[in-house]
Amino acid sequence: MPNDTAINIQSNPPMSAGLATDYALFAELFTYPANEQSYSRIREAYARLCAQAPEMMDLSEAFGQFLEAATMVEFQEVFLRTFDVQAITTLDIGFTLFGEDYKRGQLLVHLNQEHREAGNDCFTELSDHLPNILRLIQRMEKDELRTELVQSMLIPVLRKMIGEFSTDKMDKKDEVYKKNLKAVLDFSQPYRTVFKSLLQSLNLAMIGDFGEGETAEELVVENWNADIPSACGIGGGCSSSPGTGDFSRMIEDEMNIEKD
Repeated sequence: MPNDTAINIQSNPPMSAGLATDYALFAELFTYPANEQSYSRIREAYARLCAQAPEMMDLSEAFGQFLEAATMVEFQEVFLRTFDVQAITTLDIGFTLFGEDYKRGQLLVHLNQEHREAGNDCFTELSDHLPNILRLIQRMEKDELRTELVQSMLIPVLRKMIGEFSTDKMDKKDEVYKKNLKAVLDFSQPYRTVFKSLLQSLNLAMIGDFGEGETAEELVVENWNADIPSACGIGGGCSSSPGTGDFSRMIEDEMNIEKD
């Protein structure tokens, strides 16, 4: 089950110059609420985003209606159904891009470095977790790299995530629930696409702030490869094309770094 990684909205960094959207507020909306206080932060963040950019947030009307009506427990169930247990999609954007390929490890290493330089706490999640990336965007001072990160990675990932809400793909995943989790399925069925509307609003916001730019999502990793001391990006001893074992070790190293 996800950990409560939400932070107090008042402690979020100020909006960066040139950005029309407060991405730290969006980060709150994609964070699992572990208690009523964190659920209140989600509601506050959504209200503030709607006030900042009502036309953009019109796309997320379904999410807003659900947020207004749902209890914390109901929100938790839909959140888990969407992003965690037999998930429609995942919030770990490196996995969406590369799956278990070693390139995800390279991405994690570089993102971890950017989080450190920006003073952005990743809490208990990896550096490619969407809320962490959204908070990083808010803090980054490297405008060119930030734009590349959004255009070449985040916008393509959001498109893939939105595509996972297609009827055919969701029906296949429902088969697991029909066997073992009928109660959860019956409850969440009417609300199972509410996060799609939120992802669409986020996608629109990023296009507005950064433009659509490149569509080749591997550009970020390819451009960073020259800075990696080895294929693993951590220490030495990895070949240019590490296998599953090397990738597993790389992720374990990355997790240990983020806990330090």
